[in-house]
Amino acid sequence: MNQPIVAALQMTSYADVARNLDTARRLVARAREGGACLALLPENFCFMGRNEAERRAIVEQDGEGPVQRAVAAMARDAGIWIVAGTQPIAVPGDPRPANACIVYDASGSRVARYDKIHLFDVDLPGGREGYRESANAVPGAKPVTVDTPAGRLGLTVCYDLRFPELFRQLVSEGAEIFSVPSAFTVPTGRAHWEVLMRARAIENLCFVIAAAQSGIHDSNRETYGDSLIVDHWGRVLARQPRGTGVVLAALDREGQRATRAEFPSLAHRAVG
Repeated sequence: MNQPIVAALQMTSYADVARNLDTARRLVARAREGGACLALLPENFCFMGRNEAERRAIVEQDGEGPVQRAVAAMARDAGIWIVAGTQPIAVPGDPRPANACIVYDASGSRVARYDKIHLFDVDLPGGREGYRESANAVPGAKPVTVDTPAGRLGLTVCYDLRFPELFRQLVSEGAEIFSVPSAFTVPTGRAHWEVLMRARAIENLCFVIAAAQSGIHDSNRETYGDSLIVDHWGRVLARQPRGTGVVLAALDREGQRATRAEFPSLAHRAVG
């Protein structure tokens, strides 16, 4: 496939897992109707609740549970690869789960899992919002790439976007595309979302698929939205600023290969 079509699915997730899964199922079907071979769900696609106790109640064991079964069925029924944003997966010996991104192929088989490495422990300028993700999640430790029908995919999540060394490592492992399921805050999204996505694409001559949470959730937290697909030259191919929906774009893989040959910046790295 020289120009595979990929999809970023934008959602407003709530504290109702069944409702969120119904939305995801509908968006996956729309992505397949649009010709996509791969669809990316946002971070926390299956649950954004009011408090941490609610989130702990929906933690699943690795490889089993209703959310994992539901997404596997979505992939199988639609005949499409799904990069399942993130969901909380139990970590043996630790009360905190991992924020895990699981990838399913078109038969519904699990083919990869990435645990979010960089956790969002920040106070936003102005003191209006503060987050301590590490209090409720175990950080991952290993970059992950996986071969897909759209190309070799490097898996990242949300706050990982601010750490270019992770993306360099993924490129060293052959990544041609990055997935960035996210739940960006409105202040940081307004300031940095697009420029960071385009920077990671340009630096690495990679496509970026970014699926976002958008709107006001049951906790009254508001997320930024603006799901994007960016090409290897940093051009925004498609986007959805707000609301629920599907963002589709064809990836010019031949163009990417030609650009990497003609503009060999990746081969010029002097450090790392």
